[in-house]
Amino acid sequence: MRYSAAVLLAGVLTLSACSAGSLGSNDDDGSGKTSITFLTNNDPANVKVAEGVIAAFAARNTDITVKLDTRPQGSEGDNLVKTRLATGDMADVFEYNSGSLFQAIAPQANLTPITGESWVGDLDPTFKQVVSANNEVYGSPWQNITGGGIFYNKPLYAKLGLQVPKTWADFMANNAKLKAEGVTPVEQTYSESWTSQVLVLADYHNVAAADPGFADKYTNNQAKFATTPQALAGFQRLEELKKAGYWNADYASAKYNEGLAAVATGKAGHYPMITFGVTAIETAAPGKVGDVGFFAMPGTDAAKNGVTLWEPSGIYIPKSTEGDKLAAAKKFQAFLASPDGCAAEAAATPVGGPFAVKTCKLPDDVAPAVKDLSAYVDAGAASPALEFLSPIKGPALEQITVEVGSGIRSAEAGAKLYDEDVKKQAQQLGLKGW
Repeated sequence: MRYSAAVLLAGVLTLSACSAGSLGSNDDDGSGKTSITFLTNNDPANVKVAEGVIAAFAARNTDITVKLDTRPQGSEGDNLVKTRLATGDMADVFEYNSGSLFQAIAPQANLTPITGESWVGDLDPTFKQVVSANNEVYGSPWQNITGGGIFYNKPLYAKLGLQVPKTWADFMANNAKLKAEGVTPVEQTYSESWTSQVLVLADYHNVAAADPGFADKYTNNQAKFATTPQALAGFQRLEELKKAGYWNADYASAKYNEGLAAVATGKAGHYPMITFGVTAIETAAPGKVGDVGFFAMPGTDAAKNGVTLWEPSGIYIPKSTEGDKLAAAKKFQAFLASPDGCAAEAAATPVGGPFAVKTCKLPDDVAPAVKDLSAYVDAGAASPALEFLSPIKGPALEQITVEVGSGIRSAEAGAKLYDEDVKKQAQQLGLKGW
């Protein structure tokens, strides 16, 4: 789907949208200004952010015209990016995934490193990790960090005198107190099966804290979920909560927005979720976003408590961008790693997490759950989600976690089945050792 941009500044800068399959950027726009093209995905909310960022950039860089080019999402968009990089026909600057999918586009062969740029030192270390290859940094961040863990109802916690738990034992004790008060301890929403994965995926910081080399061993077929105690624990915790009777009665039919509403209104004490859900709370439970806090998945060691992060995508420059266009693209890339760039993003969309730039500040009116997540990031108590460190994520995980969370399959059997699921994917990817 194609969207038209609607930004015109001072009658001299034009922002226009191109089709996803259009060729590379034009020469200068005829006015002596340098013209570059920015490629990003065509999600309407994302396009709105792109338009706002480009307008803010243009206001500060009147010698540069930025044209917006959109691409499909999903595998179609992935293939388009890879094809355009391979043919030297990529836009002058583009947005794409960080982490393992970033590694899959061969950054050393296709992208311009920016390790020596002054703003690189301002990047959050965890984000820098997922846009780097062989000690070279290639990207600036696009939008916010989000974190996986537990949304909780703040008024309920205050009423019952509960403390944010740092260990699984403390979390289960809180659940027992909530149940005794007649409140659903933990909301689940299996009608939308993707939500069933969160308890397992968000537990990865605890896995990494106990076994820092797990991601590499997992990718190389040297470690399994079923035979690594720290990794198996995510499945076991899902099973334990079900057996304790802590789910909502309608967990099998409840939907995502109902889960958000339950924790926001106090119908439920907790809802395992990724913090991008913050921006949807106002729709699910108007006026209640301030009643929702966030904490990381508790593990066994309070001293190592921290959050699993879903890092933002990156802004990259292909090696095909040269000369004045390269200089202009670098300015645009740097803008997105600056306080002005962060402010432009925040003005265009609700903020669902902290920025991956240390010099950027959250708006004063940001949701409490976002402030809670930011505290973990600021303290360095965070790890990227496994999918940013390894290309292997089995497509059947959400069906397996529904079964474990429903008591249909044991934690051990679920973990073993997931190991078989990822084996098929690893073999399809042609990874060594599989």
